[in-house]
Amino acid sequence: MTSCTTPPRSTRHVEVAIAGAGFGGLCMAVKLKLAGIDDFVILEKAGEVGGTWRDNTYPGAECDVQSHMYSYSFATKANWSKRYAPWDEIQAYILDVTNQYRLRRHCQFNQEVVSAVFNESTARWTITTASGDVVHARHWVLASGPLHVPAFPDIKGLSSFKGKVMHSAQWDHGYDLSGKTVVSLGSGGSAIQYVPEIAPKVKQLHVFQRTAAWVIPRDTRRYSALRKKLFAALPITRTLHRWRCYWTNESRVWPIFNPWMARIGGALIKKFISHQVHDPALVKKLTPDYTLGCKRILISNKWYPTFNRANVELVTDGIQEIRAHSIVTRDGIERPMDCLILGTGFIVDPRIYMKNFELRGLKGHTLQDDWKTSPTSYLGITTAHYPNMYQLVGPHTGLGHNSIIFMIEAQADYIVKCMKLLRAKGADYLDVKPSAMKRFLAEVTQSLKGTVWASGCKSWYQTAEGINFAIWPDSTWKYWLRTRNVNEADYDFVRCGARKAEQLAEAMKINAAAAPR
Repeated sequence: MTSCTTPPRSTRHVEVAIAGAGFGGLCMAVKLKLAGIDDFVILEKAGEVGGTWRDNTYPGAECDVQSHMYSYSFATKANWSKRYAPWDEIQAYILDVTNQYRLRRHCQFNQEVVSAVFNESTARWTITTASGDVVHARHWVLASGPLHVPAFPDIKGLSSFKGKVMHSAQWDHGYDLSGKTVVSLGSGGSAIQYVPEIAPKVKQLHVFQRTAAWVIPRDTRRYSALRKKLFAALPITRTLHRWRCYWTNESRVWPIFNPWMARIGGALIKKFISHQVHDPALVKKLTPDYTLGCKRILISNKWYPTFNRANVELVTDGIQEIRAHSIVTRDGIERPMDCLILGTGFIVDPRIYMKNFELRGLKGHTLQDDWKTSPTSYLGITTAHYPNMYQLVGPHTGLGHNSIIFMIEAQADYIVKCMKLLRAKGADYLDVKPSAMKRFLAEVTQSLKGTVWASGCKSWYQTAEGINFAIWPDSTWKYWLRTRNVNEADYDFVRCGARKAEQLAEAMKINAAAAPR
């Protein structure tokens, strides 16, 4: 009798499996190596490392965190070209780190993970990729990050458009925008960078804005050759510069916790907008009606002046439909277009971008069911009923004021501590207690009260139901302190043999209760 089940293309057994080869996954890999753990694999859905910075190559793409902070503490770089690095320099840095720590031999490219199931009897995760390969791992790290699935708007007639359509995260550099009539949807972090770059090239640019963004000036200064030589010759100087950047960023948390300070800052930026934009009507449209910081604060010196150009129109009316060669707004105006650029961001709610991903833990628990109300995890790292599973940049650990790399390093260090503690205890798996997870969620929820994030706006930090699941509502150094050590009382440490004995005892109790008397 033959089996109808198709065998996996290949099967591999490792100590640790990591999903994602962006900043998070690579950091986790380096931390494992530094801890003496070399038996791991990185499963990457694309053909190269880099994550966000591999994919987002649109004109003007730059980071909004200082270069010396948007890098690993264990791999500082002396020769950053300027204060805020462009995408290609960041991607080059990622490639350098990958080579420096010999991570490429651990990478399996074009391997998108589609399923992860925990086997309680063996204390191993069975991880399956779209190609049919299977990896069995004791520890399983989700490092895909929140900004990797482009969001496409649901607009009537979009599929009927005959011109060029491209998302900012899938920029087609082979398409020539010169002399074209272009419509750009969105006014978020990507749009405020590429719109000023393409405006001089196109014939006409219609920028569709649903909600105005707070945009502050960008420091465009370049590092001098002398400064870079100093950073290289005296590493302490770049460490001090890094810390200056860190504490400068950390000071921004005060307006977040004190909305009255944010309102003062907002008043100053309103004056900046009116100074940058000539038309009072446009000034009004470009001025946000929510508290500074409630949504992501953007940085650009080019965004506002772009709307002084004769070939750029700001459109704030809603979209009625898209036709074969045009876009129609609800006021009935039809605008012809050759190209539609979607600066519509990413799907950041994991319940949506992981809806077809099978993630099954203890006793049939699935993440889709457990996160039905909102994504939540302990410290944004571990989740009850999913043993030996860890997340990087998980729920409630995103930032609105400092470098996410700082948080990623703290999380990776914590995960390594969990692995070492598990080994020291001779246990097969650890599982965070539901009570610890609930306590952490209560703390975060309480901390959000009274902040600008609770001031009433709708942002990508929230679920569709309005629950803020993404942001860490406190200073980053406090998170670092929380993750310095693993609180053993917050975890169950289980041996498979002991678990089998418990199950046998439970079965005997059930049988005894069911026996006739």
